[in-house]
Amino acid sequence: MRSRQLGTALKHYREAAKLDQQHAADHIAGSKTKISRMETGQVSARPGDVRLLLELYGVEDRAVHIELEQLARESNKRGWWLNFPWAHKRQGFSDFATLETDATYIRTWQPLFIPGLLQTDDYVRALMRQSLTFQAPEAVEDSVTIRQTRRRFIEQGGSQFAAVIWEPALTAPLPSPKVHREQLMHIAEVAQQQNVSIQVLPLIEWRAAHLSPHFTMLSLGAEPASEVVAYDTTMSTVLLESLEDMAVHAKIFEALRSAALTPDQSLAFIRQALKDIPADAKESE
Repeated sequence: MRSRQLGTALKHYREAAKLDQQHAADHIAGSKTKISRMETGQVSARPGDVRLLLELYGVEDRAVHIELEQLARESNKRGWWLNFPWAHKRQGFSDFATLETDATYIRTWQPLFIPGLLQTDDYVRALMRQSLTFQAPEAVEDSVTIRQTRRRFIEQGGSQFAAVIWEPALTAPLPSPKVHREQLMHIAEVAQQQNVSIQVLPLIEWRAAHLSPHFTMLSLGAEPASEVVAYDTTMSTVLLESLEDMAVHAKIFEALRSAALTPDQSLAFIRQALKDIPADAKESE
């Protein structure tokens, strides 16, 4: 996936410079086939080749050089998620995890569940134990560990994160009031970080809530413009990369944000929802 990102960027700059693949191949003493395979992500480009190609293409922005050379260095880096058998079984997850790890901006819309990057360990366990696709206890705990690792990217300020969550996802009862309470407390805490924006879409905003099923938009550069849209099915993660898909989902996300409560109003809503969670009979004993 990182090789594809790098190849797409190199092709963009080559075409902007109005040079063909043979020009590029001659400049790095390689073959036209090598350039073609680099641009399609079939092989990883070396940092030195990236530097030479960007110079040939007239790219003077130092930030671009640093970003793409770093991408070349990390293109064959083993992903942390590969240590978990579950990640191998879920189609598309490895690509998504790579993109999420590298993302600078993450925007997500969730009408039914708490966004994955905000889920507590016990919330994940509650979901997985109700799933028809997670039977083994070790699969449940793998999912918990994966969520823990993914949460760090926003908790440590590694990327800008914005979420719009429909009210039922926050207020619908969970099997355990304790789990529910701890989940909302976690969201309220994370919502106060400078790199995080959380907005609640009120239940009455039915029209906005039905603009789209859940999705996540990922940006990989210095600009917030989305480059990938992802959504989960029962057994796989689907990635969309066309410009039309980016434009449509960006428009939907802005409509959702406009219809939602402000971040400050949303934090107040979550705090009130915490107070409204009924006490668990076991807790009262």
